Amino acid sequence: MARSKNRPRFSKAYSFGIVTGLLFLLSWLGQFIFQVAEVRNDALEHGTTFSWSEFWPQFFSATFENWQSEFLQLVWQAAGLSLFFFWGSSQSKEGDERVEAKIDRLLTEHGIDPGEFEYREEDRAEAEQRI
Repeated sequence: MARSKNRPRFSKAYSFGIVTGLLFLLSWLGQFIFQVAEVRNDALEHGTTFSWSEFWPQFFSATFENWQSEFLQLVWQAAGLSLFFFWGSSQSKEGDERVEAKIDRLLTEHGIDPGEFEYREEDRAEAEQRI
């Protein structure tokens, strides 16, 4: 299958997600290894043998505790901020007047009259409302 010239390779386009996923898996593997050692040491201290059936509930319990405290907090921060940005929170949005002023200046620097676009946009908005 031919790839579009403007489309980056998968590894480049999703590099952040790939690295984040690898870091997640490595940290989860580290948690697994250290928790196995801890449960084995606890079993030896109490004169019992290590049991996988006792280990898995502890491991998943610790995993979900970590996810609740860390990942859900991070997800809320990322999702909440993007949600508020989408809704147009005054703390997360640049004023419309300032954005328009920047665009007008760029148009003027390129020799284009910004005033001619105002009427086009208003006409388009009115036509869309009629539909």
